[in-house]
Order: sequence, then C-alpha cells, then structure tokens
Amino acid sequence: MTETMREVEAGATRELRRYAPLAANDNREDYSLRFAAVSFRRWRPFVVATAALGGIAYLADFAIGASIVLSFGFTSGVLAILAAALVIFLTGIPIAAACARSGVDMDLLTRGAGFGYLGSTLTSLVYGSFTVIFFSLEGAIMAQALEMALHLPLWLGYLVSTLIVLPFAMYGMGAIAKMQTWTQPLWIAGLILPFVVIAVREPGRFAEFASFAGTDGTHGSFSAVGFGFGMGVALSLIGQIGEQADYLRFMPPKTAENKRAWWTAVIAAGPGWVVLGAAKQIGGAFLAFCALGVVGAAHAVEPIAPYVEAVRPALGPMAIALSALFVVISQIKINTTNAYSGSLSFANFFSRVLHRHPGRVWYVLVNCGIALALMEFGAFGFLNKILGFYSNVGIAWIGALVAHLVIVKPLGLAPPYIEFKRAYLPSINPVGFGSMVIASVVSIVAFFGAFGQTAAAFSPLLALVIAMVLVPLFAYLTKGRYYLKRPNTVAGPDVPAALLAGTHECLACGEHYELPDIADCPAHSGAICSLCCTLETTCGTACQEPGAEPVSLGMPTMKLS
Repeated sequence: MTETMREVEAGATRELRRYAPLAANDNREDYSLRFAAVSFRRWRPFVVATAALGGIAYLADFAIGASIVLSFGFTSGVLAILAAALVIFLTGIPIAAACARSGVDMDLLTRGAGFGYLGSTLTSLVYGSFTVIFFSLEGAIMAQALEMALHLPLWLGYLVSTLIVLPFAMYGMGAIAKMQTWTQPLWIAGLILPFVVIAVREPGRFAEFASFAGTDGTHGSFSAVGFGFGMGVALSLIGQIGEQADYLRFMPPKTAENKRAWWTAVIAAGPGWVVLGAAKQIGGAFLAFCALGVVGAAHAVEPIAPYVEAVRPALGPMAIALSALFVVISQIKINTTNAYSGSLSFANFFSRVLHRHPGRVWYVLVNCGIALALMEFGAFGFLNKILGFYSNVGIAWIGALVAHLVIVKPLGLAPPYIEFKRAYLPSINPVGFGSMVIASVVSIVAFFGAFGQTAAAFSPLLALVIAMVLVPLFAYLTKGRYYLKRPNTVAGPDVPAALLAGTHECLACGEHYELPDIADCPAHSGAICSLCCTLETTCGTACQEPGAEPVSLGMPTMKLS
C-alpha cells in the first residue's frame, strides 16, 4: 500500500509514509477517509445539491412501489409508502445537517456519534451492503432494458451495466457533478413522459388505480399487516441518506450571506430526496397497474415493461429504444452514486481492519464486483425479502444516530462536535453500538415471526423505537464517558473557529492538513493526520494511555485566500 521515504531535517532522519499513487491523488480520492477540507469545498450549494439529487434517479423506486401496491393493494400500499417517507424525511434532517456542517461522511459521523472507532466498522458494512444491494437491483433493471431493446443476454447486460459506471465513480466528485448536471434535464423529461401520455389518453386510469385491490383482489380495504410489511420494504431506503451525505460533506461553510441557499440545498438534497422518491414509488405502482393486463404480474414489477407500455401510444416503434435510453441514463446516474458511496464505505472498513489503504478507486472495483455477483445470482427476484430484512438493521443504525444528534448532544451527554479520529476515540462506545445491536437483533427475531405476524410486519419500526430509547438511556447511565478517551486540544470545541482553517504538517506523511483532520500524537511527538493515525501499527494506544499528556503543536500555518 505504501512505501516510505527518508527526509533529512536539521541533521536528523525521519521516515515518511508515501501513499500509493491512487490514494495520493486528491481529485480521485475525494478525501475519502478524511474530513473534507474547507479549501476543497469549492462548489456552490446548488451544484452540490444537484450532484446529490442526481443520485436518486434510480428506478428501483418503481419496482419497490409496484411490489408493495401489487401485493397489498392501493390503500395499504400507498399509505405504507407515505408513512415510510415521513420517517425517512424526519430522520434525515439532523444527519444531513451534521454532515454538511462538519464536512464528514456517514462513516466518520457514526464514529463520533456513539459507536466508537471500531464499533462503526459494523455500520460501514451495513452501509456498504446498502450500496451493493441497490447497485445490483439497478443493474438488473438496466440489463432488462438492454435485453428488451438489443436482445442482449441478461448475464452480458449485468456486465455492461457494471462497467459503464466505472469511469465516473473512479474520478470522484468533479466528474460526478458534471455528469449529474448534464443528464438531469433529459432524465426529468423521461421521468414525466409516461404519466403525461396516460393523463392525455386514458385519464380514467388514475381513478381505477385508487380502487385497486392487489393482484389477488383481496386487499380492497386497509390492512394493518399489509401496511406494516409494505412500510418495512419502503423503509429499506432509509440508508439513502448516507449517499446524500457523501455529497453534502462538500457543502461550503455556512455563512450569513449563503445561509438561505445553504439550508435550502441541505434540506432538498438531504432528506428532500424522499419526496421525489415516494412519488416515484407511487408512480411506479401506477404504471405497473396500467400494464398488468398486458405484461402480467411477473413483468409488471420490472420498470422497463410498464414504462414501454405507457409511452408506446406516443412513441410508436421508437418506444422500446427510447425507453431503454431513459433506463440507461437513470442507471448511470444512480449506480455511479452507489459505486462511489460504496467505495467510501469499504475503504473506511478495510483501512481500520487491515491498516492499509491502496486508494478509494480500488474499492469501487470491490463494490461493483460484489454487486455483479448478486446480479448473476438473481437478486432481483428476491426484492421484497432482501429489502424487508435489510431495513431492520439499517433503521436501527439510523435511529441510533438520530437519537444521538437530537437528544444526547442537546442534553450535554456527548461532545458538542463530531470527533472521528482514532487518537481520541474508544474502540467501542456502548451507547450507539450497543443500542444498534440490541435493536437489530430484536427486530430481526420479530421479522422472522417469533412475536407473531403483526410484530413481524412492524419489525423495522420496532428497531427504530428501541434504538431511539436505548441511546439516551445508555448515554445517561454511562454519563457519556465512552465518547472520548481524551480531550481534543487541537481542533476541539475550545479552539477558536478562526484557527480551524489553518494547517499543520503531518509528521507521518509530510503533507499539510487543516486542523480538524489533525491529532496530537505522542508517538510522533507532534501532529499526525487522521488517515496516518488510522494506518499506524507500531504505536498501539500510546496517545490514550493513562497519564498521556497532550502534545503542543504550536500555531497552525494560516492559508492565504
């Protein structure tokens, strides 16, 4: 992963870590394991929001909505979708604001929000699995479109749908922002086209949809169990806030001048994604309903078939080709985000476990490789079961984070800032980590029917409630002592904000980083950056031993604007 080089200073020799070329390239690395430097956050709020919202172009929403409503009918299905959207929106607000304000991604946020340095490795895998699952579902949808339009075998379509996103995901935020901006108008036009065609030619279909009783005709009225199961499937999307946060960490600092634009962008691109997401789920269910008699129940949940049937009256012989083009654009937009966010998650996991970091780009390949394997094994056919199970773990994690941000921190039971550096964190914080594990186990047991059908249907909500109750309870019982191993005197809450834009040279790699990314290191007798701190293997926990004194770093080097 790294080599060392020798640097001579004042007659002394010290060895510096030299990162592999891909890890050292900031334009590709995108501060993947670090605080996003203020100097790097050069985009306007609107540009960041556009890049983040471009990532919600996925058509799995169509498939999810169709699966829910076809299974449980219009009344229970639509109410389930709307209820899940409300939960996702409310839980997404504090997470989006925290990531945008602190310049950290979901993994770094989780470390300091009650999980601990190694405790958050579990959530890295939870989040990584989210990106892999949805990459495979979206790739399968694209492969279905390529099979219909070009008669491409599904196995080859899966491969094409994987390879096509690699250039964008590998080049990072700069390339992704451009791609999302350029493709947005065409995607929006394609999204609304089928509904316009149906509204013009068959307006009565909307009223018919409102009385739809499911494919078996037995769900004409509200069913609490159907509502619960449908909500559980829709709540599997709660992890999407992590992908939004991976972009929101590049928001410029909030100032008096940009305050309104900043908050608009954060809300719209953070929790606001679910407004369009819920509309897409209901819209996908509607298209599936309209096409049900033509394509059958099996193909109605595959977005390409209902889409083609909806636009065929307007596009005629071009319907299949243009529909496939819309699907391909949608899949490039979302799977670029899935691959990018997954690379961050896997990089965070392996850097902590193996103390090695070859570069974020390598983990793009890991993410895409696992997703390709899932596609080849036919994950799309188990959509409801996969998402229903996943939502139990995902919502326990999100619930623990939200409880920390909106309850524990305001009560003063946790530090007032997000601390993500190994030098200051315990390995495990039972407040968040313990709450998530307990909530996940109980809800998964409920999901498999141990407590009856009703508890199984509402198991994700059970996970949310348990996590949000346990976090403040554990924080109170432990008096918050597991949040920090020692105070951060370098960039903690007592350091004047004016100094945080300054830099220190990392004595391990020789590069300069802004203060929030720097720790005082007894082993190096000076400053060390957060990533070098993560990768160190020889120092043990010298900085956290009883009696370890803070190392004076002197004044930071102030950058000239």
